[in-house]
Amino acid sequence: MKAVVQRVKSASVRVNQEIVGAIDHGLLVLLGISVNDTPKQVLQLSRKVANLRIFADQNAPMNIDVKAVGGDVLVVSQFTLHAQTKKGNRPSFIEAAAGEKAEPLYLEFIRCLQLETGRTIQTGRFGADMSVALVNDGPVTIILDTDQY
Repeated sequence: MKAVVQRVKSASVRVNQEIVGAIDHGLLVLLGISVNDTPKQVLQLSRKVANLRIFADQNAPMNIDVKAVGGDVLVVSQFTLHAQTKKGNRPSFIEAAAGEKAEPLYLEFIRCLQLETGRTIQTGRFGADMSVALVNDGPVTIILDTDQY
């Protein structure tokens, strides 16, 4: 499971010109689910995101988590995080989970993240063609991969 986590001043996602999810100060999480991912990785990654200390306090520019700043979270599914580009110039997505496997794990990630943060999680629309807008704060962008821990 991979996530690109961005500290944002604001973020939103549109489907067919309709805003389906939007936040102010907080985290935008682009989530990619692989063919090998399990509920164990969902729990592991949701805890990591919720507790990621990338917000400033009086002591350091990256010292507290999204909960401590009262930030919001927007989660957007993004299978392209599992693109394989080793051969040629056209990406292969054989490592990305098919929708029937990925969607339940995506929904479980949102549920776990909501429990971890105590906040309502904003989302995109799974499987839809989405337009994502954001104002990155810092910029701060962290890449998380459950295969690496």
